[in-house]
Amino acid sequence: MESRYIHKKHNVSVLMYHLVCAAKYRRVVMSRRVDEVLRGACVEIERRWEIEFLEIGLDRDHAHFLIQSVPSYSPTRIVTTVKSVIAREVFAKAPEVKDKLWGGEFWGEGYFVNTVGQHGSESVIAAYVAQQGEGANYQQLHSAADAATKVAERRAV
Repeated sequence: MESRYIHKKHNVSVLMYHLVCAAKYRRVVMSRRVDEVLRGACVEIERRWEIEFLEIGLDRDHAHFLIQSVPSYSPTRIVTTVKSVIAREVFAKAPEVKDKLWGGEFWGEGYFVNTVGQHGSESVIAAYVAQQGEGANYQQLHSAADAATKVAERRAV
């Protein structure tokens, strides 16, 4: 599945996130049954929330998700929704997982989340922003390199 422009009343967006969640204690809990339940839970999430799974990749102890959503959903809200719904479904439909985990939690507390660009990397977007404006009319308001220099100068004083 590919990303798409999501049109709302007052905005158009393409927001994508790479999310990685590890099983509690990094236990090897993914199996064919768990994979099926996880996939079904993701379909349910797509039906109930404005969260779309573009790709799902599973290893035996963690899962990778490429997710597209809307601006009104923070990355934290997306992660909380995904982790809680999947955990509830896995425990309900694959109870054998409870034998490998204790404490009633499927996912570890942490996660990795990163924004994903549709058309370019950080350097491509930075170059694009730097080239905006018309010749002599362009004024650079901020650059990360300038900010780092100013911080270093303040520390030296």
